[in-house]
Amino acid sequence: MPRSQRNDNFIDKTFTIVADILLQIIPMDSGEKEAFTYYRDGMSAQSEGEYAEALQNYYEAMRPEIDPYDRSYILYNIGLIHTSNGEHTKALEYYFQALERNPSLPQALNNTALICHYRGEQAIRQGDPEIAEAWFDQAAEYWKQAIALAPSNYIEAQNWLKITGRFGE
Repeated sequence: MPRSQRNDNFIDKTFTIVADILLQIIPMDSGEKEAFTYYRDGMSAQSEGEYAEALQNYYEAMRPEIDPYDRSYILYNIGLIHTSNGEHTKALEYYFQALERNPSLPQALNNTALICHYRGEQAIRQGDPEIAEAWFDQAAEYWKQAIALAPSNYIEAQNWLKITGRFGE
């Protein structure tokens, strides 16, 4: 049974009903509808922490989805799952793919910056300040791009950029 037919809470049920209505009235070809259904089920599984099921749905959504913008969100969500699982290299691959299709995706830039910052902190713990600075500089570049797209978001990143003297570089 598809996840969209097993939703337990009111919000998920409401979303599913609205999404089903939209699928019926908005003109889409069958591939777009199939992709949306898998994407919706992936989001539902992801929100419940069912990452393996979410990944399966996202991969299925990628097959019929041809729109680069829509594919960017699927790829971004796959990246989120890999980030949650601590698979940062894999996550970066998916964030970069998402950004190739949609360069105006500040959340992918932010998450890329977070991973770079984390790697900088790891380098400090390992006693390699030069490598740490390189990672921090890379994080700063991604955060600046994210902030340029969404100036009112990422306040902590903006503060970090100011404190470390990287904001105006």
